[in-house]
Amino acid sequence: MNIIVVGCGKVGRTITQYLSEENHNVTVIDERMDRIEEMINEYDVQGVCGNGLLCQTLEEADVHHTYLIIATTDSDEVNMLSCLTARKLGARHSIARVRNPIYLQQNEFMRDQLGFSMLINPEYQAAIEISRMLRFPSAINVETFAKGRVDLVEIKIQARSRLAGIPLSKIPKLCDAHVLICAVERREHVYIPTGDFVLREGDRIHVTASRKDMDIFFKNIGMSYGVPRSVLMIGGGRIAFYLTRQLSEMNNMKLRIIEMDEKRCEELSDRFPRAEIIHGDGTNQALLEEEGMLESDAIVALTGIDEENIVIAMFAKMRGSMKVITKVSRPNLAQILESIGTESVISPKDITANTILQYVRAKQNTKGNSVKTLYKLMDGRLEALEFVITQEQRGIGIPLRDLKLKEGILIVAFIRGNRVIFPNGDDSIHIGDSVLVVTTNRRLLDLKDILAEY
Repeated sequence: MNIIVVGCGKVGRTITQYLSEENHNVTVIDERMDRIEEMINEYDVQGVCGNGLLCQTLEEADVHHTYLIIATTDSDEVNMLSCLTARKLGARHSIARVRNPIYLQQNEFMRDQLGFSMLINPEYQAAIEISRMLRFPSAINVETFAKGRVDLVEIKIQARSRLAGIPLSKIPKLCDAHVLICAVERREHVYIPTGDFVLREGDRIHVTASRKDMDIFFKNIGMSYGVPRSVLMIGGGRIAFYLTRQLSEMNNMKLRIIEMDEKRCEELSDRFPRAEIIHGDGTNQALLEEEGMLESDAIVALTGIDEENIVIAMFAKMRGSMKVITKVSRPNLAQILESIGTESVISPKDITANTILQYVRAKQNTKGNSVKTLYKLMDGRLEALEFVITQEQRGIGIPLRDLKLKEGILIVAFIRGNRVIFPNGDDSIHIGDSVLVVTTNRRLLDLKDILAEY
């Protein structure tokens, strides 16, 4: 697929990396030649130095034969106009990164009337991810499928955990809950485990179950479960705005935001009268303690500087805060947080790249059973995908016990109408099902890609 990426910042670089790894023909556009050269040297892409708004630049990038243009510069208006211009010049589809809440309010109009394939807001998507994490305080990450009906929850096996030393086949009886361990990360290896796989301290696992069984599972292994009663956010930027708007709908939740910019504090105070807005430096340890860090169920570090967020997270963890979520843009810095036991890291650029990759895979297979949801997990070594089965093909109607799958693939659940089915060997896939798959293989596009050759 021929794809143009306009803007070689953090988001553009991550998107280009993902698309290049999947063997798409990618051309990057940026006004800075040093960025273009870095991208060409690091990834298998072409580059054009110039303004992505100009017809001449877009034509040099071969926009006439482009299937998709993705605009990710720092300017919403530049991104939208670049997409509109490219569409007029022949690009078939367009995705614009748009961050201003004003544009989000007319998202549907802009897609339908102006022809955008997608408007993606990294900060809004990040707020949704954080909101999910807050529902499972003991979880590292939470991914959601089937419009929120299936959760894939990542946790770490701690010292003295009831799960350590237990084979997977015995966990449902041990926890009195029907749960499925989908994947295990042990040091540098990722496993799709079988029933005799024995968990160890330090393993990071992905588990799924019905909401009822998930509740029982967390309680019986002694891990906290449920929405926190008080949340303290450090940094009052766009993510804090969207997150506060979402959490404000929950009754009896105490929300506080510490923000250095006095004008921004006034804006937030006017917009969210129920939240407590504090003007001050969120890296000041005395201020954090004074404003109730020790009494907060969750701390969310959202400043614009990775190093500040890490310092806040480390301090919060030292003070024993139950849940700490940290926004970090650079993956190498996230390893520092993991070393101190703070694994819940949010990266808006990675969320954006995942969303766009999901769209691209769905478009690659418009005539088959397309990808509906896609997450890259465990540093990209694991993928969780949701397929929609739209047509008859090999594998339909065959009991799972007789279905031969490729190695590194696990069928996790079916969504059939309003029912979520965690299947056993007697169940089979039907047309109309959504099928959730976890795999160590990459670039799956269709149900047929998970089946072994007969």
